[in-house]
Amino acid sequence: MSLPPTPSPAPSPAAAPRPAVGLRAALHGQMGTYLGLAAVLAGMVVLFSSLSQYFLTFDTFVSIANEIPALTVMAIGMTFVLIIAGIDLSVGSVLALSAAATAAAILQWHWSMPAAAALGLVTGLLCGAITGAVSVAWRLPSFIVSLGMLEAVRGAAYLVTDSRTQYVGDAISGLANPWIGGISAAFVLAVVLVVIGHLVLTRTVFGRYVVGIGTNEEAMRLAGIDPRPISIIVFAATGLLAGLAGLMQSARLEAADPNAGVGVELQVIAAVVIGGTSLMGGRGSVINTFFGVLIIAVLGAGLVQIGASEPSKRIVTGCVIVVAVIIDTLRQRRAGTP
Repeated sequence: MSLPPTPSPAPSPAAAPRPAVGLRAALHGQMGTYLGLAAVLAGMVVLFSSLSQYFLTFDTFVSIANEIPALTVMAIGMTFVLIIAGIDLSVGSVLALSAAATAAAILQWHWSMPAAAALGLVTGLLCGAITGAVSVAWRLPSFIVSLGMLEAVRGAAYLVTDSRTQYVGDAISGLANPWIGGISAAFVLAVVLVVIGHLVLTRTVFGRYVVGIGTNEEAMRLAGIDPRPISIIVFAATGLLAGLAGLMQSARLEAADPNAGVGVELQVIAAVVIGGTSLMGGRGSVINTFFGVLIIAVLGAGLVQIGASEPSKRIVTGCVIVVAVIIDTLRQRRAGTP
């Protein structure tokens, strides 16, 4: 005669999980990251203010604010891509093609500005969706697929513009026009998108799925969640944001240049990495990415004002990126995160 199983003793209060403590620790760590990046940014402002009497002026900060919207919106998308352990090297070319499509619609086909802008956004969306679909369907590294898209989309931009800059005038300049205190509407829109991106990543089921894919994709499958459509959506959204960046740049320059965005993907990735997003996936923050964009922008503006040459600017920027990655790695190791 078998005896009934002995019930397990109830866990003691000391052994019971304490999610509130873990949540407080996570919030404290996130706040520490915010404060650390803000301190770096403030330190750079103080440094360049001491080296140049023209840096600490309202005009300088307005100029910085009006130059970063395109970089900001692309960095938002890249944050999500890196969190799922992917990468998209084609965003600069997508920017150029989206701007070229908008210019062609206005100048050649005589579309209205809203319709032309919509075409530019859809162009970016399709480019990102193709990159994501090919990567997912054939299980190819997104690095290789997006590298191929970088070349193909750039070639398409040259074809659309006949390899010449297309001047659209003020047809699409509304995004770049001064709005509040000289700040452009594009900057305000970029900040709004940063807030939306942060809320999507931290307050929605989709955001949790994104983090889960980057942390352990196989575990997501075992939990009954198909990561493939989520990954495609992330790449498509990144392409859409690159298309919006193309509109922002065209509005600021009043032209669509087929060479626009060459090398900008490296700046985008640098901003995201400086913000602490892991290149291995599973960890990142849109707010921290925005700090990374500001750090790169302030660094570039400061170096220009103190008369640094272009090679010197590249050396300093590269060193800042490496140091940022080293500091973030040491911080994660100290916190016990692999």
